[in-house]
Amino acid sequence: MIGIVIALGLLIYLAYRGISVLILGPATALLAVLLAGGLPILGSYTQIFMVNVGDFIVLFFPLFMLGAVFGKLMDDSGSAQSIARWIVGKLGGQRAILAVVLSCAVLTYGGVSLFVVAFAVFPIAAALFREATIPKRLIPATIALGAFTFTMTALPGTPAIQNAIPMPFFGTTPFAAPGLGVLTGLVMFVLGNAWLTHQARRAHTAGEGYGAHPDALPAPDRRMREHARGEGFDVMELEGRAVEEAKLVPFPLAIAPVVLVIIVNLLSVKVVIPAMDTDYLTKPLFGSTMVEAVAGLWAVIIALTVSIIFVGGANWRRFASLPQSLDNGANASVLPIFNTASLVGFGAVVAALPAFNLVRDWVLGLGGTNPLISLAVAVNVLAGMTGSASGGMSIALDTLGAAYVNLANEAGISLELMHRVTAVATGGLDSLPHNGAVITLLSICSLGHREAYKDIFVVAALIPIAALIFLIALGGYLGSF
Repeated sequence: MIGIVIALGLLIYLAYRGISVLILGPATALLAVLLAGGLPILGSYTQIFMVNVGDFIVLFFPLFMLGAVFGKLMDDSGSAQSIARWIVGKLGGQRAILAVVLSCAVLTYGGVSLFVVAFAVFPIAAALFREATIPKRLIPATIALGAFTFTMTALPGTPAIQNAIPMPFFGTTPFAAPGLGVLTGLVMFVLGNAWLTHQARRAHTAGEGYGAHPDALPAPDRRMREHARGEGFDVMELEGRAVEEAKLVPFPLAIAPVVLVIIVNLLSVKVVIPAMDTDYLTKPLFGSTMVEAVAGLWAVIIALTVSIIFVGGANWRRFASLPQSLDNGANASVLPIFNTASLVGFGAVVAALPAFNLVRDWVLGLGGTNPLISLAVAVNVLAGMTGSASGGMSIALDTLGAAYVNLANEAGISLELMHRVTAVATGGLDSLPHNGAVITLLSICSLGHREAYKDIFVVAALIPIAALIFLIALGGYLGSF
């Protein structure tokens, strides 16, 4: 047990120091084997770690690749910037916080990467906050609320990987528990906006303005470069695009691909896939599975593919080089999925250790007869330990997913509700200070943890955890809807 704790502690510390999880995943997993004992070193690496890494990549690589390509095309076409500027123009500077939150929310709900969103929206947010004399230290939390919270985990239909990973485990779709998801998202949105507005008013009363900050984007520091590159992005390229004037893509054309993602996703789940002949899936060649296990993944793949074709075809004259944008997007998908898969491999090795039985029994025993509480705690704690929402979720489901399905069936709990609780649970402790997205966001804004992290913690950790409690309570009372 001590070996597992030491391995996890080193993973957190060294990831915070900027060392790639591609190295840390296998290294700390094998360290846990050495310290805890019970497994052979080489066998653990090749037969457990690498097998689980490969399984994760096989299952989710299409989503990572298509999502990265779509985000790149939205960025390179100028559509992302046009959407943000349109929303800001409609709401005006007097609603600066709301305008920035909604800009980030629309883009991320439509499938645009949070890194692209942060670089695209920050210059607009800086101008708005400066004009409205709102402290710059609130910008990171405002962007985090729109990009890291309800659109990532709660809203039904979001193409975020956090909403996709539970699908094969629970046989669900991206629209699992839609009513509960919307209500939970509203809790995060309303409470987050209320907190940021309150903080802005307090600052105004105290006579605090925007602050003496340079408005230019910062020269990226070492950790920012490492974390952004760890997600497959070229920092200097994103930085250069962020300070360009947005290409004047008409708003209806800019927003159309985002709407397409949502509509095609829903139509695929409700109409297209049910109408397909999928009896062949029961054959060993196709994994001896059922359509329910893959329908959710298929729906997101179809939706992103259609939207990629649309945004590329509708804006092909606006690209400096469409093939280059496609290449860059595809290349940007490789590091994120390997990073997450490395964490999955780490979790698989730890789960195979005899000492993990103690952890499993403790986690499963939480919440008494309610597996929703146990699941929420397990996912949140593992997401916090790894500094990764998708990594923490994958470890929890890979090691305990089958047990939770059985517990849910025994307790009469809908698997759709289990899906939504799992997704929302990733969006709490994952936003601790060592999270790569948090570090990159602060660097983009030229601010440190001491200046701005408190508000990020409130809107991206505390409030999502409160919303998770609300979801569990409401789901336990109403069931799944």
